[in-house]
Amino acid sequence: MKGKELIGIIHRWLGLASGLVVFIVALTGALYAFQAEIQDLTQPWRFVDATGSAPLPPSRIRALADQALPNRLLHSVHYLEAGRSVVATYYAPTDTYYYGVYVDPYRGQVLRVVDFNQTFFRWVLNGHYYLWLPPAIGQPLVASATLVFVLLLLSGLVLWWPKNRKGVRQRLTVNWSARWRRVNYDLHTVVGFYALTIGLLLGLTGLVWGFRWVASAMYWSTSGGAALVDYAEPASDTSRSATAGPLPIDQLWQRVLREQPGLQSVEVHFPATPAAPVLISTNTRIDNTWQTDHRFFDQYTQRELAVNHPYGRYRQATVADKIARLNYDVHTGAVLGWPGKLLMCLASLVCASLPVSGALIWWGRRNKKKPGSVRAPGRAKRVVV
Repeated sequence: MKGKELIGIIHRWLGLASGLVVFIVALTGALYAFQAEIQDLTQPWRFVDATGSAPLPPSRIRALADQALPNRLLHSVHYLEAGRSVVATYYAPTDTYYYGVYVDPYRGQVLRVVDFNQTFFRWVLNGHYYLWLPPAIGQPLVASATLVFVLLLLSGLVLWWPKNRKGVRQRLTVNWSARWRRVNYDLHTVVGFYALTIGLLLGLTGLVWGFRWVASAMYWSTSGGAALVDYAEPASDTSRSATAGPLPIDQLWQRVLREQPGLQSVEVHFPATPAAPVLISTNTRIDNTWQTDHRFFDQYTQRELAVNHPYGRYRQATVADKIARLNYDVHTGAVLGWPGKLLMCLASLVCASLPVSGALIWWGRRNKKKPGSVRAPGRAKRVVV
């Protein structure tokens, strides 16, 4: 058996084994690409009139949101650019709830309470991450299928590669006048080749979340051999708790606004435990995450705390830290704005089509009749190609 023939067999069976998972992950990824823009168009409570007033501080937003959604753990208060409502998020890792309370920060009015777990795009994201299965089951399945998908793209390139220059044109065009099986084969190989680079980018950035060893290897290779440090919050000095006054959340918020003018995104995270810090995440843009400043403050002394992982102050991040931060925005295409999102959306649709066209190729070959076979008594013979 020749090497290319063996690769073809491996490619076929890996594709059949992972095809359904790849189809779901790619299709849900395409659906999620423009979720922010779609929600802005369909959810009027995301926007408010910002003329002639200043936004309320986080403590006031919290009081209003707590009245609308009592007996829940507040995770954060997220301010966006002027003219947008503030979102108070209620979330607890040990519980199953995940709510957002939208508040007009200029008039002190609760606009909407949303159960995020019941929204369409949350459903899409759960499919993308977990196949709608429990995370302990779904996440390894998605990660493994993503790894197989990367191998399929590479083996597909080997199978696509023409023997000589004369075959290049045929491998780059679809013969639309041929029979459906030939058209389907061309679509699988030609479209797959054109989407190869973006498909690999989608797969590899997905693997960074799927497997710890991939994230560690990428960080090690871009840092010159340094180990990836997991995200962890620095601790507040609890020895000061007895003499500390009220939580200085508003003072820290105002301090950040003074020190970083021009912010369009300010997310204030309330400490969940006595030892937790106040985290304030800021960005001058709302369409990316990699340039976000994550600032940690001691909740008792207001002293800013340093971290040794990639998610601290952006200006203090190393090259390897910035590459690690870029992973989400590269995966979604947000690093290039809406054109990048459109590119990733279309590439995801192409990736979703590959398992379908590949399965049709397999099915067609299994059901292909031998040349000269008779279809039925009384009917003329025809050659099936």
